[in-house]
Amino acid sequence: VQLVESGGGLVQPGGSLRLSCAASGFSLDYYTIGWFRQAPGKQREGVSCITPSDDTSYYADSVKGRFTISGDSEKNTVYLQMDSLKPEDTAVYYCVVAVCGYLSGRFYSNAVDAWGQGTLVTVSS
Repeated sequence: VQLVESGGGLVQPGGSLRLSCAASGFSLDYYTIGWFRQAPGKQREGVSCITPSDDTSYYADSVKGRFTISGDSEKNTVYLQMDSLKPEDTAVYYCVVAVCGYLSGRFYSNAVDAWGQGTLVTVSS
């Protein structure tokens, strides 16, 4: 069971990137997959989650309207399309099996599996 992140890189403010989370050894359809990020000197935080089997998605307020999460069952891959990127989006991004949702209107996310290596996103001019 493995999730591998890719797609990170250097982008200017206002630019876009698409991250990929490829699964092997299991089908993503049966799990909720979350994207998390950790900026230098900060705690890891949840960004967005999706349950591919019913396409239910969740977003943190900080990325709502700018990021879009999606799943491709044939490719067994979850994507995170990131638009209108800001310098504060700079972080290492991770995907992991997670428990996610909204509680009293507030996004929550908790990883339930081990972290991978992540992919670095740098937003800078």
